[in-house]
Amino acid sequence: MVTHHTRAGGTEPSRDPGGSVAAFLDAQQRVLDRYRVTARRRFVELPSGMQAQVLVAGEGPPLVMVIGGAVPAAFWIPLMAKLPGRTLYAIELPGFGLTDPIGYDPVTLRRTAVDYLAGVLDVLGLAASQFVTQSMGSQWTAWLAADRPGTVASQVMVGCPAFFLDTSAVLAFRLASVPGLGSLLMALQRPSPKGAEAVMRMVGEDPAGLVELRDVLLAAQRVPTYIPSLLALMRAVMSWTRPRPAVVTTPDQLRRISHPVRLIWGERDSFGRPEAGRRIAELIPGADLRVVPGGHAPWFHHADQVAELTREHLETGR
Repeated sequence: MVTHHTRAGGTEPSRDPGGSVAAFLDAQQRVLDRYRVTARRRFVELPSGMQAQVLVAGEGPPLVMVIGGAVPAAFWIPLMAKLPGRTLYAIELPGFGLTDPIGYDPVTLRRTAVDYLAGVLDVLGLAASQFVTQSMGSQWTAWLAADRPGTVASQVMVGCPAFFLDTSAVLAFRLASVPGLGSLLMALQRPSPKGAEAVMRMVGEDPAGLVELRDVLLAAQRVPTYIPSLLALMRAVMSWTRPRPAVVTTPDQLRRISHPVRLIWGERDSFGRPEAGRRIAELIPGADLRVVPGGHAPWFHHADQVAELTREHLETGR
């Protein structure tokens, strides 16, 4: 299977100290091959000069897929395989996968997030799009919808959306937010297959049968921008005890969401239990909640079920 590499206002990374980018590309391709997805990589160059990797697959109406923080867009591939009839645009957050890093600052984070997503969509020529999002990708897309009205036509939030109501992050991510301690923990826990599997278990997903996804996470962790970006992002959004107030989505903010929303929630999601999802769905006008097996990335083992619920919402708006 061939993956086509194209450019959209940007150029593919040409320098690769230590071979980490080549290793990541190889791991990403193995995930595509494993799930029989043919995708092309586009490097979108934003006005700031930063470049974002976007995986583009399929044909049909556009569907934008925004993954959460600390993982590459390749994590969407098992679900992409189950969403035919769409042109899928899988986007990763800055500093993860092969997307350039960006300054993560608690004061400007929301503006940074909105400008980044809006910039990528503008280069891709997408407007009033439907979205499938996960974790921090759900939070950033909700910010985009609020700050750039008309950009988000509808949204399927898979997994607990980051920092909605009183949801938080697992302990390891909270500790990574502590200056000094986070850097020490990263130095002591070098990327390894066992470590990548531990991350999967930590978010409620069984790594069994997910060798290719484990390996692409491991390869992403070995890209030089990954650890600095992870530490900076965690410091921008939380302390070791709680999220920063500026990033918490409040009940009033949830009531003001005006686009159709479906929540698909893993019953073992370690970032927030289904009860949090029920409260969120009650606050967002017209939203509904569907609980499925799995954790924070329930499509890893239950892609058919997540895809069916996603298609139903995209087609009916309910």
